Amino acid sequence: MRIAFQKVAFVLKKAAQATLLLTAVAGVTATSIASAVAANDRYAAIVVDANTGKTLFSSKADELRYPASLTKMMTIYMMLDAIKAGRMTMNTQIPVSAYAASRPPTKIGFRPGQTIRAEDAILAMITKSANDVAAAVGEYLGGTEERFAQMMTAKARRLGMRNTTFRNASGLPNKQQRTTARDMAILGMALRQHFPREFAYFSKSSFNYRGKTIRGHNRLLGRVEGVDGIKTGYTNASGYNLVSSVNLDGRRLVAVVMGGNTGAARDAHMAQLIRKYLPAASRGRTSGALFASKTIPQQDVPEVVAAAPMAAAPVAAPRTVPIPATRVQPVEAPQYASETGEGDREEMQVLALAAPASRPAARAAQAALAPRPSEPIPFASETSIDPVTTASAPTKGGWAIQIGSLPSQEQANDMLAKASGSMGDLLARVTPSTQTFQKGSTIFYRARFVGFPTKQAAWDACASLKRKNYGCFAVAN
Repeated sequence: MRIAFQKVAFVLKKAAQATLLLTAVAGVTATSIASAVAANDRYAAIVVDANTGKTLFSSKADELRYPASLTKMMTIYMMLDAIKAGRMTMNTQIPVSAYAASRPPTKIGFRPGQTIRAEDAILAMITKSANDVAAAVGEYLGGTEERFAQMMTAKARRLGMRNTTFRNASGLPNKQQRTTARDMAILGMALRQHFPREFAYFSKSSFNYRGKTIRGHNRLLGRVEGVDGIKTGYTNASGYNLVSSVNLDGRRLVAVVMGGNTGAARDAHMAQLIRKYLPAASRGRTSGALFASKTIPQQDVPEVVAAAPMAAAPVAAPRTVPIPATRVQPVEAPQYASETGEGDREEMQVLALAAPASRPAARAAQAALAPRPSEPIPFASETSIDPVTTASAPTKGGWAIQIGSLPSQEQANDMLAKASGSMGDLLARVTPSTQTFQKGSTIFYRARFVGFPTKQAAWDACASLKRKNYGCFAVAN
């Protein structure tokens, strides 16, 4: 009886989601849908005619946002680029290190030392948005995920993604990992144009792996006519993101919605934008730059979001076509400990991390891959904003405890978040903090809790953490 009830509930839920999309396409609830998505500071959107590059609609398209798992579009681009260059094949076995295996959900769930075939890795990132797989790919192609993120950023610049900076391969929260809706549209168009055959992977709503069917998060596939990809994304800080590709009767669109309050509102708003702007798209390719400087008048769509015309960046020939300057606006840094990864209904699981392993295959690939950016991406420094340190954290006085020194700030933050979650109220009155120090040419990050009033309080906290298998010692702050 219980199983039957769960099946009925599941069917009703899917029917409700489909109904919401259909009503959006029919225009019945257009105003309420737009309001639900756009009435927040995270919202941004753009619709581009993929045949001509003309911007059909834009709202806050050049303001900085967190990409979340839209990041994996670039990770996949880098994989396909390496395959095209002969540096790997679809059958290449990608090792999963202890670091990659310990990434927070969503994930496939590997044990350290296992491998995944490159083609399965692509499908896992598209459907499941697997963070463990993305990290493994980053380590394989870049030696370390940090090095791979530098390569991703360099590639983004060459594609014309002027305002995007990557810090990891997955899109897991990092305050310095930023993008814009326009840049994500450029990346979506580049994936289709540069890898037209492989772009079909983005239309997969599920795939079979090791005897199990893994289903994706992109609910517009098969429900909105013409949608043939691409990718969803979500963290607490980013809101619900979606890049969609549409190909119908010779008309092609790439549309981006970022910062939705819910997955359903984001999907319905995307369906609304597709319905409004697909008739305005041209049939057939037009030569020249992908993004033109003019926009279609928007007086017929006040319920979406009024948007001023703006110039757009080219994709087809980023080395020869100048990129106009665009206005950007910073966003607040996320509180990392409260973040979740891709997936509308995933629970947070932060694990203690091991440093990524460097392998001969990765080192060999590094020399052949794209060079570093002309201006190197800086490491976080003592003056950088720490995503888990607030203004109320005492910088001097009292006692602190240290639970680890790790090779990246993200790993230190992950360890602090896991410790906080496992200790209940014990650490509620102290503040997680990271501090950098340099050993040789390598920067490390101390993971500390600061604000203990006495040495005894710090010792007591360490004793409790050690019972949970954490290394810990007390220091005067």
